[in-house]
Amino acid sequence: MARRWSVLLLSTPLRLALALVMLFALVSTLAFGASYMVVRNNLEGTMRADLAQEMAGFRAAPSAGALAALIEAEAQVTDPSRRILTYLAPDGQVFGNVALSRGQDGYLQINLPPGSKGSGGSYLGLAGDFFGGQLIVAQSREQMSSLGDMFRNVLILTLLPTFALALGGGILLALRSKARVESITSTLERLTTGDLAARVPKMRGRADDLSLIGDRIDRMAARQQAATEALRQVSADIAHDLKTPIQRVSVMLNQLEERESLSPEDAELAARARAEADRIVATFQSLLQIAQIEGGSPKARFAPVDLSDLARTFVEIFEPSAEDRGQHISLTDDSDGQARVLGEKGLLGQVLANLIENALRHTPEGSQIALRLHRPPGAVVLEVADTGPGIPEEERENVLRRLYRLERSRTTPGSGLGLALVAVIAELHEARLELDDAAPGLLVRLTFKA
Repeated sequence: MARRWSVLLLSTPLRLALALVMLFALVSTLAFGASYMVVRNNLEGTMRADLAQEMAGFRAAPSAGALAALIEAEAQVTDPSRRILTYLAPDGQVFGNVALSRGQDGYLQINLPPGSKGSGGSYLGLAGDFFGGQLIVAQSREQMSSLGDMFRNVLILTLLPTFALALGGGILLALRSKARVESITSTLERLTTGDLAARVPKMRGRADDLSLIGDRIDRMAARQQAATEALRQVSADIAHDLKTPIQRVSVMLNQLEERESLSPEDAELAARARAEADRIVATFQSLLQIAQIEGGSPKARFAPVDLSDLARTFVEIFEPSAEDRGQHISLTDDSDGQARVLGEKGLLGQVLANLIENALRHTPEGSQIALRLHRPPGAVVLEVADTGPGIPEEERENVLRRLYRLERSRTTPGSGLGLALVAVIAELHEARLELDDAAPGLLVRLTFKA
């Protein structure tokens, strides 16, 4: 479950949806905050204007005594929790509903501790000089607090649910888009691994850019499949049509070679021509075999195969040839008898034969050829290593192509199809083929699913 969510969080559709929701949240929050600041500033401006107007009204008093009497009269009917009136007379007496100390003239912030007269709280006040004393008029900032509470409630009750709904909708849309993107991705992965019959599943709903991409991929895959099938068919037809006449030429050369009337030079030339014809027949035979394997027909014969027994058999078969060449071939089996894979036994034997023959052919006298079997979790690994010259790293992809041969190998027997046939058989068995450095020599590694 955690892995599924981690994959989902990395998906482009969900990231786009989250980005849009975050952008919406940011813009909405900024607009909401700007609205709050405008209303708050307007309210504070109104309070300042009211205080200034009230202060101007008190200036109509003719004397300090009259002002003190007026303040004391109004203080009797004024709730100090909402409005504060304080007059500090020149003689030091304090009149009003709250006793405040003298301060600077002008607008000021007044904070009363809880439990004091006025029930505590915050006030916006205005102080001015009157008849040698100071008059302070203040209004409670409770409206400002109420305004903040109101905006906070609106935020909680409207914007947050909106954000949650937008996020939920974004996740649903992202999940739907992610499923469609994954279907396209899986199809592309199958196409890149050689399954040209893979197609993007038809997508439900109205046509959009993803549907258009899926259609284009299907059209591309169909054309590539048709072209590949046509090329394979042409190659197979050419190999099949030329195989028979070349075999006839080989038979006729063999008959010519057996004639007693031929001079030794002519007989040698006929023998060389027949050997070349046999090489051509073997090449066409390999091309036909590759075409049949790529067609997938051998999969119908798949069955459990014990690679341990198969490798042991081929080591025994090639041991005499290795000894004649002054080479040594060995098998190391670390699979504990658990080297069974699903495949076609004849083709897997062909893989072993080609790899061992290549090692024998391209390594000098005294070389070591080692077959190794490993059994990591969920896999069976077959390795064939030699101590020969190896293959340069930049050529390792090329030698898997058909009919490709290294420059130094052109003087040795072979058609350049051995490793190409191994690669095709490995792909048929969904095995991973790797060419590596054996330090010295070449290491060929095949990793099968157990």
